[in-house]
Amino acid sequence: MMHSQETTITPRFRSVGATSKPVVHNSPVWKRLMDISFICLSAPVVLPIMAVLAAYIKLVSKGPIFFTQERVGFQGSRFTCYKFRSMKPNADVSGHKDHTTHLIRSSHVPMIKLDATGDSRLIPFGSLIRASGVDELPQLLNVLKGEMSLVGPRPCVPYEYENYMDWQKKRFNAVPGLTGLWQVSGKNLTTFNEMINMDIQYGQNLSLWQDLKIIAKTIPALFALAYRTKKLTKARAGSTQSSVFTEDVSVPSK
Repeated sequence: MMHSQETTITPRFRSVGATSKPVVHNSPVWKRLMDISFICLSAPVVLPIMAVLAAYIKLVSKGPIFFTQERVGFQGSRFTCYKFRSMKPNADVSGHKDHTTHLIRSSHVPMIKLDATGDSRLIPFGSLIRASGVDELPQLLNVLKGEMSLVGPRPCVPYEYENYMDWQKKRFNAVPGLTGLWQVSGKNLTTFNEMINMDIQYGQNLSLWQDLKIIAKTIPALFALAYRTKKLTKARAGSTQSSVFTEDVSVPSK
């Protein structure tokens, strides 16, 4: 059941303002054990994928392999989040702030990424790297450090946090994750408030079974997202070609 803005919610933890002081989360023991066990068991598969992707990024684009960014996590604490770089060096990211602010303030707009239909700032196959989620594999280090979990709300950037209302900040009562209820429930088909409600719902109903179901749904959800991204890109390309064609062809008068 989704919660509206007016719904009174009793949080598991205390919501606080964003702070650079580390906040130790108190997730259940089973959650931490699941995180460590999954990383150890998946390492033989994940590490070669990461090595290949790191080599590819270095081959096609000058600059660092990894992209680091300050994020807001559990109870508003800040930490450094790791990702594989999918953009060209020194790419202008100012448009992302405006796009994110628009999504937050527009309650009926689906959360389609700014680069979902193509972006000249991306390295070759950058959109595929993002849509597949492999750019976020370095966040397994954040999981090992205890700053994140495998499952939980996505950590946001500070300027996004500044636009949150008090009821929306209750999503930070759960440890941020690589995947989560929102990611496997439509993601870019949902609105910002729907995402917030799903994150609050997840934090209030923590269970091993829920986490296992979300992990099992993650790969199919990524394939579905990649397919939708491909369709959006083709539709955009077709629209551009149609526009050019219309401009080049003179229409005879009646």
